[in-house]
Amino acid sequence: MKFTAITASLILAAAAWAADKPKATERLNDAAAVLSEVMATPDKGIPQDLLAKAQCVVIVPGMKKAAFVVGGEYGRGFAECRKADGFGWGAPAAVRMEGASVGFQIGGSATDLILLVMSKRGMDKLVGDKFTLGADASLAAGPVGRTANADTDVKMTAEILAWSRAKGLFAGVSVNGSTLRQDVDRNAELYGHKMNNREVLMGSMPPPPAAQPLIAELDKYSMRPNGADRSKH
Repeated sequence: MKFTAITASLILAAAAWAADKPKATERLNDAAAVLSEVMATPDKGIPQDLLAKAQCVVIVPGMKKAAFVVGGEYGRGFAECRKADGFGWGAPAAVRMEGASVGFQIGGSATDLILLVMSKRGMDKLVGDKFTLGADASLAAGPVGRTANADTDVKMTAEILAWSRAKGLFAGVSVNGSTLRQDVDRNAELYGHKMNNREVLMGSMPPPPAAQPLIAELDKYSMRPNGADRSKH
């Protein structure tokens, strides 16, 4: 029975992936909108001092979750990393996120997910073919508020911090066990040919015009209150 349910879930997930085909440029716009909306409410959003320290940011807008005994989740989004010299943000690389769970459950939802990659080791995992959150890179639910206070120091040792927004509620979340993969087909949409995420994130590829709204939002919230670019320090 369990094998049958898992098989059915995988078939449903595959069908959902096939139907989930918004253009890469549209999803980039969605990612920019998610970040803008979350950061526009500083008392409920991601602490700006954490965003300023992050090596990379991953945004998966409208991540789908569905369940009928066996649960599954999937989504497509983009990773952005700081340029090698630390000044500003580079070209976005497309990612896919997948996960599964087994238990008594039924229903479905759509969730916006944001990950901050806080360390060089986490960044090295991100530019690979795939990695498992919580296993290949340490993960913690991110704190919410204007700044990261002393109560959240234990989370500052994590390589990746995670937040989600569902039905208007924004909070730190654990996505342990989910897999993050590169999406070379979406990269091909943006850059005209297939590129892996290491080539995009670690190379000198100029960002496509469609990425400018997302980069502008990242630049906006990587600034010190006095206007100095925190990524330069």
